[in-house]
Amino acid sequence: MEPGSGSRGAAAGAVSVSAVLPAGGSGERLGGATPKQFCAVQGRPLVSYAVRAMERIGWICDIIVVVSPENIETMKTIIEKYGHKRVTVVEGGITRHRSIFNGLKVFAENKFCNHLLQKPEVVIIHDAVRPFVEEDIVSKVVMAAKEHGAAGAIRPLVSTVVASAADGCLDHSLERARYRASEMPQAFLFDIIYEAYQQCTDYDLDYGTECLHLALKYCKTNAKLVEGTADLWKVTYKRDLYAAESIIKDNLSQQVCVITETSVKETIEQVGFLLPEALKSQIKVEAISISLSKNDSHLQNIISGHCYNFVCVNDKKHAIQETQQLVDMLEKSNIPLLYPVVLISVHLDISEDNSFSIGIEELTTIIKFARETKKKNILVYGLLIQYK
Repeated sequence: MEPGSGSRGAAAGAVSVSAVLPAGGSGERLGGATPKQFCAVQGRPLVSYAVRAMERIGWICDIIVVVSPENIETMKTIIEKYGHKRVTVVEGGITRHRSIFNGLKVFAENKFCNHLLQKPEVVIIHDAVRPFVEEDIVSKVVMAAKEHGAAGAIRPLVSTVVASAADGCLDHSLERARYRASEMPQAFLFDIIYEAYQQCTDYDLDYGTECLHLALKYCKTNAKLVEGTADLWKVTYKRDLYAAESIIKDNLSQQVCVITETSVKETIEQVGFLLPEALKSQIKVEAISISLSKNDSHLQNIISGHCYNFVCVNDKKHAIQETQQLVDMLEKSNIPLLYPVVLISVHLDISEDNSFSIGIEELTTIIKFARETKKKNILVYGLLIQYK
């Protein structure tokens, strides 16, 4: 397994970890015929974002997605279309707890899967409609569960919670400062949460919603509560889909990588230096000078850090070859499977020829190249600059 990012991620990677994502809800509160986990955000089903969030954490061994029987084929199609790895689809139950229990049984009972998966030491439970979870909070919750048996992310209450009397009038209110909202992800020692589900009553399975409570009730395990980040919210209503789309668009525009080939002339190197200087007041800029023909570790780290915008500065003569090499690297990284990647190839013409013309054959090649990369979700734009 790959280590996680930073020391905490590396520590979590030393523990065998798998994840269960319940995705069997009907989406009643969202409205509409499509369950919210299958609603498209930026053209991609919401559940795919949540799967990818877990998938990009290298130390998570298996990802179990639990869906209703009628959506099993839909989920398998999503996995194939977006190239998800380490994912097993399991048939869910009629309630949230029954679905999670089915997901856990994959590690303990053959009848729920074609083959028994290796039981993890720690299992993560995370909603398929919480697409923005980051590795840092997942790692914190996993390490807390390793130490305490159970752990879960929490957030401050936004509104005061009140209880009504039988006549509909106020009975009492809770002191907001003392309480927290239970969020996801949560994590458990597998043996603890599996034992808790095995002891559950039908009432628990049909009406309960809180996994941490089951660990406390049946295994006397007091969960460690971990302060979560603001992006752990759950898509519940239609307006949340619009908010999720806005966050995704905003994240995609926050960083750009400017690449200059090491073999280019001094004039082009100067442009490669000046461009980031002009951009850095508006956006986070990574500027590197490398040879795209080599497997550069710095560029690989930038790509794996989920940068989706690239500007490649080169001379006109070798533009297509160098751009193709970068496209190949991006394609191998699989990041275009999640969001579209924008690649602007800046071709500097520093020849003595003052003509701004470009051969029909060369133009046709560039257009064809851009069309092919678009199919891979990589949007290539060319900019030809005559530099005097």
